[in-house]
Amino acid sequence: MDAIIIVLVILVVLVIIALVQTIQVIQQASAAIVERFGRYTRTLNAGLNIVVPFIDRIRNRIDLREQVVPFPPQPVITQDNLVVNIDTVIYYQVTDARAATYEVSNYIQAIEQLTVTTLRNIIGGMDLERTLTSREEINAALRGVLDEATGKWGIRVNRVELKAIEPPTSIQDSMEKQMRADRDKRAAILQAEGVRQSEILQAEGAKQSEILRAEGDAKASALRAEGEAQAIRTVFEAIHAGDADQKLLSYQYVQMLPKIASGDSNKLWIVPSEIGDALKGLGGNLNRITGNGTGNGPDGGATDPNALSKPSVGRQQPRIE
Repeated sequence: MDAIIIVLVILVVLVIIALVQTIQVIQQASAAIVERFGRYTRTLNAGLNIVVPFIDRIRNRIDLREQVVPFPPQPVITQDNLVVNIDTVIYYQVTDARAATYEVSNYIQAIEQLTVTTLRNIIGGMDLERTLTSREEINAALRGVLDEATGKWGIRVNRVELKAIEPPTSIQDSMEKQMRADRDKRAAILQAEGVRQSEILQAEGAKQSEILRAEGDAKASALRAEGEAQAIRTVFEAIHAGDADQKLLSYQYVQMLPKIASGDSNKLWIVPSEIGDALKGLGGNLNRITGNGTGNGPDGGATDPNALSKPSVGRQQPRIE
């Protein structure tokens, strides 16, 4: 009885194992390679699949999604004999699970080594400056070589990116000094341009100010001259309108003498010749007013000093204002 139970248990276990090996569930975006007695039979796609237990064997399950593999920094020598360390990132996707399993033993390692050798060939034909400024060119060349070489492995390289390019420390210091010198040069040029522009604007402002001031002075002088001319014209017209005689003009000459002599700086002044004629005319007028002109008067006679203080009989002495 016990032996029968043991046999039944063994049979149940074998059935469970057979069922487990027979029913294979493959996840989405995955594939499985099936071998029968060590030989490739077929590729299982996503979903429920039935295999022959104890005869068929699943050798490898492959992820068909796009994969990202970063590679460690690789020392590469440039055309000008400088060693730079370059980090690369590969974006690839398995398109043929059978080829990826049987055409290459380890496709990730193969891609890495192919990337290193191709990168050294590309960088070896460039100098450091071109290497630092031609990432897109390097990426395109590297992707073309990798995609062509990995096609027979059932792998498609979608993108290749250079994550970092690190030149030697001494070169980095020299580049920093050069960039600092360039920045200082640009700053000095900009400062000089600013000072130059400021001086030009100040000169233009001073010039415009002088022009405006000169125009203002010219207009003021013209207005002042016009005013003086108008004043002289008014006085002239007033004199002619009033029909001033020699007596009034002589009196005005006499009134102007104190004004000519006034002032501390007037140490020397010139008397116009017209003033003498005015004084003679004024003296003659006074003699005619008094009516006692004799001797040294206009008629050649002597003038009585007391006659000026005595008014003539029957005549009223005029008042000079």
